[in-house]
Amino acid sequence: MTLRIVTPGSNTSLIQPGFSLLHFSSHVFYLGQKGWPKRSCPTGVFLLDLKNNDLKLRPATFTNDSCYLPPLRHPAVCSFSASQGGEITQYLIHGGKTPNNEISHKLYIMTMAFPVNKRFSLCCSEKDLAGDVPEARYGHSMNVVFSRGKNAVVMFGGRSYMPLNQRTTENWNNVIDCEPLVYLIDLQFGCSTSFNLRELQDGLSFHVSLARNDTVYIFGGHSLGNNFRPPNVYKIKVDLPLGSPAVSCTVINSKISFSSSIVTQTSPDEFVIVGGYESDSQKRLICNGVFLDNETIDIQEIETPDWTGEIKHSKTWFGADMGKGAVLFGIPVDNKHQSTDCSFFFYVLNFGDNDPALQTCSQGSTEEQEDSMPLEDSEEFTFNRDGNIFDEDTYNEDDEDDESVTGYWIKCCPDCDMDRNTWEPFYSTELNKPSMIFCSKDGGHWVHSQCMDLSETMLKYLSQNNIKYFCNEHVEVARGVQTPEKTPPVKKTSLKSVRKRTTINRLSAVKKSFLRRLFE
Repeated sequence: MTLRIVTPGSNTSLIQPGFSLLHFSSHVFYLGQKGWPKRSCPTGVFLLDLKNNDLKLRPATFTNDSCYLPPLRHPAVCSFSASQGGEITQYLIHGGKTPNNEISHKLYIMTMAFPVNKRFSLCCSEKDLAGDVPEARYGHSMNVVFSRGKNAVVMFGGRSYMPLNQRTTENWNNVIDCEPLVYLIDLQFGCSTSFNLRELQDGLSFHVSLARNDTVYIFGGHSLGNNFRPPNVYKIKVDLPLGSPAVSCTVINSKISFSSSIVTQTSPDEFVIVGGYESDSQKRLICNGVFLDNETIDIQEIETPDWTGEIKHSKTWFGADMGKGAVLFGIPVDNKHQSTDCSFFFYVLNFGDNDPALQTCSQGSTEEQEDSMPLEDSEEFTFNRDGNIFDEDTYNEDDEDDESVTGYWIKCCPDCDMDRNTWEPFYSTELNKPSMIFCSKDGGHWVHSQCMDLSETMLKYLSQNNIKYFCNEHVEVARGVQTPEKTPPVKKTSLKSVRKRTTINRLSAVKKSFLRRLFE
């Protein structure tokens, strides 16, 4: 076991609590950057490069057919292989918080594209779900189980915002525990089924989960409802017969309670739990080994690393699993080191024998940072067409404070004909992001201005006056609304004109009288 500090390098200022690591072959990718992707680094996913104790993030590329993947904090992430114990071919990503503190409900599938010229590209697709679709959440877990030659995804826990009908101005951003339901997802057909198990009575988030064959083990976690970290292990067993699936739960008392810990795998049946919190104000500095077999689980306290003084005295820490028994975690920079460019110290804790420079990874959860500073504004998401990795210095950190909110590359409405691969500026006001307008129908949504056939003059007028209106899709709703005719203002005659008219009338009368007398 070794603990070593690493030197932050290119783009490490983008690392923040709640990040995730994805592992393909010998490559580790970072997801969850601080803020939205920028013009100079459009993908928002980075290749983790750790060599000679230097930590660097190199921007990665996506294939042209990839969907948009926002930078997500605290999502549920799990690896997926076609066969049990096989090589990782996909990663599943669900939920998480965006830099605007919106909670995602989407399920993404990330795969590694075929290498071209020894360069790797990622492919991201969105998976539609039907049935009992899990609500938007973060701080939850996902695992893949295998039973009777079939596989399924088990999702549990997490936090979400209060329902809209219960939210007020004062509690608008308050979060609550999600219902303690176990979701079983069939990836092949996109069907989701929820199970209410009597052993699971309280919501749970920021827990640790492990999967072996047809069983998922859930350790620790934190319940907001009663501010409790249960000292239990929940053993969830899944049976996938030809008919309806069956899910059962067994509660095991482990006598240890924690939240926001990181788990790393050191062998096929052995895992290590490190980090986390014992309470709201107490870090957990001990480590536990978890040993699994077909039916039993054994949890033992193992040797503790020789923590540095900075680690012992810091109030918070966060990180993720790099795989092969290695963990990457960071602690805030104290006041004595405020002159450094990066806000965190980074360490690599290795329980294995291999160098974790470019090795595996999994989800890392951290405690929620409710009082975190607002993150950067959004920027457009673009794709690299030639499939080449960006240069490590492409990202310009000076862009962090000069970007403005904009719409993403999305299909804004059924009639939208915008194509992210062929889009070119249509208005003179567009530099490298499309103009969008706000339709007020159904709670409001954004529409590309070009899809509306708006003139540039009209676009500028609507933008200046912050007007909400109906788009082409909903124009039928607006046809019944009649604009009242403008009533011309009452014409007021000035006193000067009245006096002038009176004088002229008097002169005309005198003139008529004079002429009448002249001809009599």
